[in-house]
Amino acid sequence: MWMHNVAAAVLMMPVATGIIQRLPTGPNQSDVENKFCRAVILGVIYSTAIGGMSTLTGTGVNLILVGMWKKYFPNEEPISFNKWIFFGFPFAFLLFIALWVILCLLYCSKGSGRALSAYLDKSHLKRELELLGPMAFAEKMVLGVFSILIVLWMTKSITDDIPGWGVLFNGRVGDGTVSVMMATLLFIIPNKKEKGEKLMDWNKCKKLPWSLILLLGAGFAIAEGVESSGLANVLSETLDFLERAPYLAVAPAVCLISSIITEFITSNNATTTLVVPLLIQIAKSMHLHPLLLMVPGAIGAQFAFLLPTATPSNVVGFTTGHIEMKDMIKIGLPLKIAGIATLTLLMPTLGAYVFETNKDV
Repeated sequence: MWMHNVAAAVLMMPVATGIIQRLPTGPNQSDVENKFCRAVILGVIYSTAIGGMSTLTGTGVNLILVGMWKKYFPNEEPISFNKWIFFGFPFAFLLFIALWVILCLLYCSKGSGRALSAYLDKSHLKRELELLGPMAFAEKMVLGVFSILIVLWMTKSITDDIPGWGVLFNGRVGDGTVSVMMATLLFIIPNKKEKGEKLMDWNKCKKLPWSLILLLGAGFAIAEGVESSGLANVLSETLDFLERAPYLAVAPAVCLISSIITEFITSNNATTTLVVPLLIQIAKSMHLHPLLLMVPGAIGAQFAFLLPTATPSNVVGFTTGHIEMKDMIKIGLPLKIAGIATLTLLMPTLGAYVFETNKDV
């Protein structure tokens, strides 16, 4: 939810493999133990993708969507961090439950807990936790700054009756302002490891995925090109037949197409950049609020659950050697179906309330 999917997968995979290493390997490993190992790895790679959908900061796709909404509809209310989480978190929670159910049904048979209990004793885990020792000063400071950032994001704009602290600045402060302010603190607060060393320096900062900014810019350039070249009008006329199509048929098709493009052709960020401008024109042809198609298109691009190469997070899990492609298809296909169905039902209900899609744009 709070960091990039790939970073979360890289962070959690050693934890997952550390738990798996307690179990027997090779010919001594039973079918129950083998399935549990696969379930743990699959759980990590899919839950990082699901968590990323719930907040604006979880993945670049959500940021691209928000940027394009602001670009195409500058007079409309922007999608804030708070507004997105009111929709994204319930959706991600439902999909997370679906993932847990699918993993339990297909990989954790009844009675597997008793077979695994000998290797997953709480006292062993507690002892390893104690070996880590207390939190260092730098860790406490980063946690503190991170917590303040979340609180400021969540309280900038709460409801119409409770406007939040953002009203003090007459709308001149956005989520990005808060992010930059908190990031600046990391360059000021010492880490107390070495004299003069701060929590963050430029050498560490250079390793951040700055290419995402270029990708956002490319998306805006494509969006401008679609409009100024007249392609938008051509598409609008070509897609007139969709005016009679029901939303509950179009939304899952949009999700499916976005996910297939990400699965086989390009990254989810690039898919969103290409697909969203087209979906805006389709929404106009159908006389729909644009977000009713933009959101399924963007989130659908994150449903790349079938192939190891579809996303970097999938690669992280696949390279552990504990899962095969058939495992990803076995779990990924029902999870993709569950995600498309959940999103199709939530957009005209919860989405209509959160994004106010009943209003004219």
